[in-house]
Amino acid sequence: MADDADQYGGFGGEGSVDEPLAADTPPPWGTESREARMTRLSKAARNLPPVPGVYLMKDHKGVVVYVGKAATLPDRVSSYFVPSADLGVQKQPLLDEVWTFEYLTCEGEWEALLVENRLIKDIKPKYNARLVDDKTFPYLVVTQREDYPRVFVTRNPTGFDAKTGEVAPEMRGAKVFGPFTNAGALREAVQVMQRVFKYRTCKLDIVHGDPKNRFFRPCLLHAIGQCTAPCNESIAPEPYRRDVERFTRFLDSKRSTVLRELREEMTEASKNLEFERAATLRDQITAIERLDDRAKRSDGWQPETELSYVDPQSGLKSLQKTLGLDAAIRCIEGIDIAHLQGGETVGSKVSFVDGRPFKDEYRRYRIKGFENLPGGRTNDDYMSIREVVSRRYREAGAGHELYPEVILIDGGLGQLHAALEAFSELDVKPPMVISLAKKEELIYTQEKAEPIRLSRNNAGLRMLQQVRDEAHRFAQHYHHVLRRKRTVGE
Repeated sequence: MADDADQYGGFGGEGSVDEPLAADTPPPWGTESREARMTRLSKAARNLPPVPGVYLMKDHKGVVVYVGKAATLPDRVSSYFVPSADLGVQKQPLLDEVWTFEYLTCEGEWEALLVENRLIKDIKPKYNARLVDDKTFPYLVVTQREDYPRVFVTRNPTGFDAKTGEVAPEMRGAKVFGPFTNAGALREAVQVMQRVFKYRTCKLDIVHGDPKNRFFRPCLLHAIGQCTAPCNESIAPEPYRRDVERFTRFLDSKRSTVLRELREEMTEASKNLEFERAATLRDQITAIERLDDRAKRSDGWQPETELSYVDPQSGLKSLQKTLGLDAAIRCIEGIDIAHLQGGETVGSKVSFVDGRPFKDEYRRYRIKGFENLPGGRTNDDYMSIREVVSRRYREAGAGHELYPEVILIDGGLGQLHAALEAFSELDVKPPMVISLAKKEELIYTQEKAEPIRLSRNNAGLRMLQQVRDEAHRFAQHYHHVLRRKRTVGE
């Protein structure tokens, strides 16, 4: 068993990545010549399914040394193993180490890019120089609470500023699309669509009815017909908002009407021998089509940037009322369990003080192995929860420290009962233990037989969701670290 708890080590990813498939069964390392090894790997690569995907190159110890993406797996992977392959000074030694490779098929090139990004950030292979930093894919934001909503591209979809502890006002209630895998195409599409929907992209704080507006001089975008100039109230808020609403519906549609008009315009330009304009229209069509190269925030590909935000005061007050607590809630702790097919089981404990993450009190627990479980199972979530609860709260249970006002267990009624069994063995009992079940988002408490069902917009529920999701993220990060040590040999 590891030490009681490991200190906080940062956020990790939880994008849904299936287990990779082996390309072949290689002979023992050292029993084949380099030429024979390249021939075997080339044959295995040509037999891959002709679809987009991600490949993981591994050495003879099973360590992943390189991760790459492919529009067509056999074409890209086989190119490594031809005699004339030149990978450059940095990557050429890779060919001396590759013993086998695994692959993952993807829905499209956009998903392959997201999977590659997630795996490189998690595994950090020695021959990958790109995507190992904290740079993320961009999002498209349409504000909602401004008098004149605006459209812009960002890499911070929550708008939360860690330095100030505040969320940018324009991000509150905003509609966020993405992440998009092609930043250049996204920005070009925003410019093209501005010609049609005439939304503003500036950072001006425009308040309808402000006397200063009528003296404001609009920018060049108004002069060229790409903006309706709400900055000097050339358009009323209602018709402007209708234009923006049409744009948001356009983002969720197939965009067939706009694309058809652009293709007709491109054909007409080509007939008139206006080839430069036709090429520009072609690029614009491509940019709009690539708006489909995106995921959803709910997919969890970029948890580093997608941590949701809840107003702390309203969330805590609502939760206090829901749980019927007499005292105000100052501290909430969340507990979660993560494992990979029963292996590398880990637990996490996150702490929120006054509604904000308090990372100094984050802890991670490596769960000891389980033996003689029914059905040959190698993991038991209930036993794992009991172990984490016992280790975390034994001092509080002995009266040597204070409990948090609320302890949140990730799961349903079974997970809550498992935690309560552990607490029943302690001398001092906690004030409130609850669990939050996924999908239906039901709250189970230690004092009520029936679960509590709240509106999805309830501030107290959203506070619990944030704690639950953070505990899950933190458990997943530790789980990725342990899996990396097993798979990559760190």
